[in-house]
Amino acid sequence: MGLTGIQIFKLLPKTNCGECGVPTCLAFAMNLASGKAELEKCPYVSEEAKEKLNTESAPPIRPLMIGPVKVGGETVLFRHEKTFVNPPGFAVLVSTGEDDASIAGKIERFKKSQYDRVGLKLKADMFAIKDTTGDGAKMCAIAKSVSSETGAALIFISDSVDVLTMAVDSFKEKKPLLHAATPANVEALGNLAKAANCPVAVKGDGSLDSVVALTEKLTALGVKDIVIDTGSRELKKAFEEQVTIRRAALKDRYRPLGFPTLIMANEMADGLMEEALVAATFVAKYGAVIVLSDIQPHVIFPLLLDRLNIYTDPQRPMTAEQGIYPINNPDENSPVLVTCNFSLTYFIVSGEIESSRVPSWLCVQDTEGLSVMTAWAAGKFSGESVGTFINKCGIKDKVKHKNLIIPGYAAGISGELEEELGAGWSILVGPREASQIPKFLKNWKA
Repeated sequence: MGLTGIQIFKLLPKTNCGECGVPTCLAFAMNLASGKAELEKCPYVSEEAKEKLNTESAPPIRPLMIGPVKVGGETVLFRHEKTFVNPPGFAVLVSTGEDDASIAGKIERFKKSQYDRVGLKLKADMFAIKDTTGDGAKMCAIAKSVSSETGAALIFISDSVDVLTMAVDSFKEKKPLLHAATPANVEALGNLAKAANCPVAVKGDGSLDSVVALTEKLTALGVKDIVIDTGSRELKKAFEEQVTIRRAALKDRYRPLGFPTLIMANEMADGLMEEALVAATFVAKYGAVIVLSDIQPHVIFPLLLDRLNIYTDPQRPMTAEQGIYPINNPDENSPVLVTCNFSLTYFIVSGEIESSRVPSWLCVQDTEGLSVMTAWAAGKFSGESVGTFINKCGIKDKVKHKNLIIPGYAAGISGELEEELGAGWSILVGPREASQIPKFLKNWKA
């Protein structure tokens, strides 16, 4: 078991210098205990304390970077306990044996498969380039094309250390993931990864014992950034292994399994639709990198939404900033609407207003990320709170009229809101469904 925050604090220098990024040594100790910080951030800790703390305070699942993509660093088994931290990266597989047209098609689909959702850009993250011909030059040429056109993180897959060496020599600044260390090449590939400061994947033979032997050997070589591929390609077995690895790392603090994992969904299914089902399984349990054979909109979009939903902090709803949002270039005669700051509500409502082509002002009140009905039930979208917001937000200086449109589900606050806003103000109850907003606004304008 790891040390508690107080036990760690007793071993720290207690300078409260703040150079670690938090104001006090006690706060830093608590971060170490919860796996949110690494000991290297403290410049004054003694060597004796380092020796004791390095083992005890490291995050249970090591966080690492594959190019710009961060994986690992998880601290809970279930997202409702706290939250999942670093979303898994989706990788698209290309091979040196593919023809140029096939590779170009995947690159083009990768670039097009980007979606705006609640203010976020959803997209795949990586390309996995597999050596099937022993041609290191072809692998490098594909990687150059992929990197220049997409900026995606890179995974190099080869049985040949010589081929991987050629790839690393050309792309080590991209910090690619090297796949995979096996009993036959673990020392050579480990030394290559250490020299290039690149993460390396181990590939087991379908047993966790084989994985442990490889991670322990790499750790002894001084390699820190490791990704686990158990080698299992059967869904049920791979699923059980993912749960076992996560539990061993978090509950038992078993260091040889305390690394993010890689799922070759392309090798576990027949066809892209089955791959999507496999990928969705391991978004939840607990893949850090998921490789697909191709990228198609009908497959990647639901997977991106699945990832977004699971890796959204359940204790912190996504929110829009409180304020006034002008839509379609409104003027002093344009209608004024008010809504909550739950991101999904904001983006749906603002999208419907935009599609109506009616210039409008949208006032977004801070409801702590709650939807309209939930906020109303919790007393955070009441006549008093909305009135206070409207009085203070500055919208009265932007319009000549005194009409305010409220959501249909909040019709019950209209009387109290009129009293709060004062004489002359009229409260108009808008539609319950956002899809009816364009028609409502066009009628208002008429």
